[in-house]
Amino acid sequence: MKNSIFDSCKLHINGINYVCPVEVPELLAKGAQLVDIREDFEIFLKTFLVENIIYLPFKNLKEDHTSLSVDVPLIIADSVGLWSKEAVLFLQSKGYENIASLAGGIIDWERDGLPLKNDKGQQLNGPCLCMLKPQKR
Repeated sequence: MKNSIFDSCKLHINGINYVCPVEVPELLAKGAQLVDIREDFEIFLKTFLVENIIYLPFKNLKEDHTSLSVDVPLIIADSVGLWSKEAVLFLQSKGYENIASLAGGIIDWERDGLPLKNDKGQQLNGPCLCMLKPQKR
């Protein structure tokens, strides 16, 4: 594997680079791009407030992954870091090398005080965090 801007990151587990939210602004300044793989209803609630973000829901990744450049370092982000790991593994199998998963997703991003856009007008309903859906009005 060639040199990667993610080599300096602290977490490398089983061939996957993980970046902590506080590392992201510097990586973006070096040319990395954030790819948000959350579903539309999740994005309406909270959005990463960064320039040039790419929205590619996980459910569309297999068909649409070729829209992502293999030449640009990619940081894959979701809600908590579970689906982003799966997305990184899939993309690695398709030849993407300069790639990382955002550890903790947007939850840790918010906890660390990084810029967000919140839509407090949206309300969710569901029996547990993994099954939340927009509440019908």
